[in-house]
Amino acid sequence: MKPDLEIEVGSDNIFADLGFPDAEMRLLKARIVSEIYQLATARKCSQAQTGKTLGISQPEVSRLFRGHFDEYSVERLMNFLTAFGRDVEIVSRPHRGTRKPGKITFKPVMA
Repeated sequence: MKPDLEIEVGSDNIFADLGFPDAEMRLLKARIVSEIYQLATARKCSQAQTGKTLGISQPEVSRLFRGHFDEYSVERLMNFLTAFGRDVEIVSRPHRGTRKPGKITFKPVMA
């Protein structure tokens, strides 16, 4: 007989679920890095080629793609997207519902 498993439903933010500080910012950075990875993969770029495009070394690309992105600001990550020929648009709109603070989200548009 299999032991009973306890399942806990998480939120939309794994970093918050794990108790990381600045969970919203970490999630934003992770989503941007994921987009950069997908762009590099779609272009069949090596890590060295990706580094040249982004202006960083191949070991830095490796660390970035393995989730070590704390050292990068959101601004710098957005600049990495523009290096891949992507436009980055920032839109501000009223937060729906309660008086809680708004949030920052990232929605890639693949073309």
